[in-house]
Amino acid sequence: MARQATAKPRRAVRSKKLESKGRPVYIVDGARTPFLKAQTGPGPFTPVDLAVQAGRSLLLRQPFDPREFDDVILGCVNVHPDEVNPGRVAALRLGCGSEVPGWTVQRNCASGMQSIDTGYRYIADGGADLILAGGTEALSHAPLLFKEDAVSWFGEFFSAKSTGQKLQALSNLKPGFFSPSIGILRGLKDPVVKLSMGATAEKIGHLFGVTRTDSDSFAIQSHDRLDKATKEGHLEEMQPIIGGNGKVYDHDDGVRPGNTVEKLAKLKPAFEKPFGKVTPGNSSQITDGGCWTILASEAAVKKYGLKPMARIIDSEWASCDPSVMGFGPVIASTPILKRHGLNKKQIGAWEINEAFAAQVLACLRAWADPWFCENVLGLDKPLGEIDQAHLNIDGGAISLGHPVGTSGNRITLHLIHSMRRLGAKHGIATECIGGGMGGSMLLEIV
Repeated sequence: MARQATAKPRRAVRSKKLESKGRPVYIVDGARTPFLKAQTGPGPFTPVDLAVQAGRSLLLRQPFDPREFDDVILGCVNVHPDEVNPGRVAALRLGCGSEVPGWTVQRNCASGMQSIDTGYRYIADGGADLILAGGTEALSHAPLLFKEDAVSWFGEFFSAKSTGQKLQALSNLKPGFFSPSIGILRGLKDPVVKLSMGATAEKIGHLFGVTRTDSDSFAIQSHDRLDKATKEGHLEEMQPIIGGNGKVYDHDDGVRPGNTVEKLAKLKPAFEKPFGKVTPGNSSQITDGGCWTILASEAAVKKYGLKPMARIIDSEWASCDPSVMGFGPVIASTPILKRHGLNKKQIGAWEINEAFAAQVLACLRAWADPWFCENVLGLDKPLGEIDQAHLNIDGGAISLGHPVGTSGNRITLHLIHSMRRLGAKHGIATECIGGGMGGSMLLEIV
């Protein structure tokens, strides 16, 4: 069973000075919206709406004009048809001016982290000094898609010129043409290995003996931790947002505290029926939300009198077979540890995106497995399983939700707050990525 643990400062571990490539790059501020669970139809905010709501008060409290940004980079996967290139649209709506470029990146689940990494590299290389990097997603606005034969019929009907041709087309109309599929569900299936993301979690959970009780216990821990963090005011980066009808949204509304393993055990498998262990109760939620971080060079920090929160030390992108894409955090974080000569005790805080409980738990066990560490990771000995008292201390995507383009930005920003509470000098934010990839970022508290 997954260990139930509460956050507490770890004993001081001798800290080494870590070097980064190029100029120093700092995260100086950031903010996110509450994450809102998708219901039965489009939510109150589009992707750009969420980005603007997250960015408005963030930019208002800065000592510089938004037009001073060198670039605005926004991660987004399911782009709204009325907001093509949401990075540019958001930049304009936030008052960054017509002369500040704005663009959109898409690396599936890590799009929000990709925006930070791109900005980090631009500043480190000397090409920029001040960058607004974010992620946004409104999964409730994912489109309904018609099947190809239905699309062909619509084409035939609307291209018909005479009344006879239109009547002929109408005679070919079938009721099944009006049964569209939900776009996001199609996107959750890997087109190469033909497995859903949930099925890949089932696979790696099976490889490392993750039981249904393990997964459900981890899910309960995620919800209880988020509930506790909300009540104790540990979600400093979250700010209330207001809908068009004046309704205020001031909390992550997917949290379900006080659940039990017995209750979750009643849920049926979602992907591998009837014997699978991944259910809606131990998986991330379909959610809407936006997040921004502000990146600055040393020159920008001095020029505007900014107060750095953390320094970005390193980042890594790695790949594996898509059928085991859940191992992404392991294969992306390990090279960073090796490059800097770090062990798990020197990483005082971890944020691993909770795509699925089985996936996170399989990663923890992989790091403790001698064969996997030697043959897959190239380590002389196992890294060891990460102490859950220093992992996702305020919950994760199982309780908050996983707005795909946003999550990588959120976990990187929240890692800083977790590091401060735990007294950690260094921390890692990492996630698995659909398609068989992993992303990881190493931060140092300033």
